[in-house]
Amino acid sequence: MKIAMVGTGYVGLVSGVCLSDFGHEVVCVDRDAAKIARLQAGEVPIYEPGLEALMARNISAGRLGFTTDLAAAVADARAVFIAVGTPSRRGDGHADLSHVFAAAEEIALALRGPAVVVTKSTVPVGTNRALADALRRANPAAEIEVASNPEFLREGAAIDDFMRPDRIVVGVDSDRARAVMAEVYRPLYLRDFPIVVTDLETAEMIKYTANAFLATKITFINEIAALCERVGADVKAVAHGIGLDGRIGNKFLHAGPGYGGSCFPKDTRALARIGQDHGVALRITEAVIEVNEAVKRRMIDKIANLCGGRLAGRRIAVLGVTFKPNTDDMREAPALTIVPALVGQGAEVVVVDPQGRREGEALLPGVRWEGDPYVAAQGAEAIVILTEWNEFRALDLGRLARLMAVPRMADLRNVYARADALAAGFVEYTGVGR
Repeated sequence: MKIAMVGTGYVGLVSGVCLSDFGHEVVCVDRDAAKIARLQAGEVPIYEPGLEALMARNISAGRLGFTTDLAAAVADARAVFIAVGTPSRRGDGHADLSHVFAAAEEIALALRGPAVVVTKSTVPVGTNRALADALRRANPAAEIEVASNPEFLREGAAIDDFMRPDRIVVGVDSDRARAVMAEVYRPLYLRDFPIVVTDLETAEMIKYTANAFLATKITFINEIAALCERVGADVKAVAHGIGLDGRIGNKFLHAGPGYGGSCFPKDTRALARIGQDHGVALRITEAVIEVNEAVKRRMIDKIANLCGGRLAGRRIAVLGVTFKPNTDDMREAPALTIVPALVGQGAEVVVVDPQGRREGEALLPGVRWEGDPYVAAQGAEAIVILTEWNEFRALDLGRLARLMAVPRMADLRNVYARADALAAGFVEYTGVGR
């Protein structure tokens, strides 16, 4: 099947590459000529394990191409995916749909045959039906159907998530759209991965509900972590104890500095706004948003308390600033709240992150970047583990302690045991919920 993927951001690029690996003929489109030139040269503009090799294989096989010419890419496509950004609209938390509708208008005018326009972008309930109306207005003669196909990709594990998904969600309102989507995902259907077919509105709600629920689990365990610190309990043991209950599960129960990334913050805000617009107060979701911000601020206080209540003039080494490991994504990362607060209170901050520097240099002014945690630790009065990269899971704690002016650790991901840190020479250690 000939497929066009409009948008080569994280979702569009991963989806386009993986669909080409299914055997489809895929052309990925983006207005950014510099990005397209890099992709045509085989260079991946994002960090995602395994993506570069998979992309090269499908380019070599002739199944995958990149262009800035949207009209040429979509003209004869049977399925056209829209995978452009839907960031939070400044001021009100609504999803900004301007790029989605602009892409739809261009697609409608360029199509030469019957096609299904598939929304991969995360959009509020009712958007796909409005999109169908916009497509028909733009080109009344075109045979266009719409489908909603939300993504559930985890950054750092996106290829595995696409190739071996928990489920594929497809929202359609016509038999032809259903048939085209079945053909798109036929390789997964043949391997018995669940395909959930719904109406358009339900597919849109599934995406927002899933992300809000996962954000709620993270925020819940972070609140419990604060209580554990007061009563002397260990949140890791608490999470393990409740996670063994099959009704709860053990995923997303890791206490830390709060959630971030491209999905949870904007999607919880958008869901809360959808509820307000329809007269349904989503108080749990609203509380999750509020508490998550408070969690980040609590981490700043935790670091300051570790340093005796004064950060001014102290050198602090921060390990990890991306919102999670195995990605270069800095969007809504807790580091964007925590690190500027440390700098603002007069700390000298040295940062190490395996992939975060490319974006982080512009987002975190006033810090020094190093490539080695031991270099960053030299002369430091505290070391903060903010992102649990594998590189930071097996550090020589004794060596770190000897290099530091005052060996203190704020382990905001609970990577190490307090007893091990103290035995290695750290004079103070603080985790989260322990």
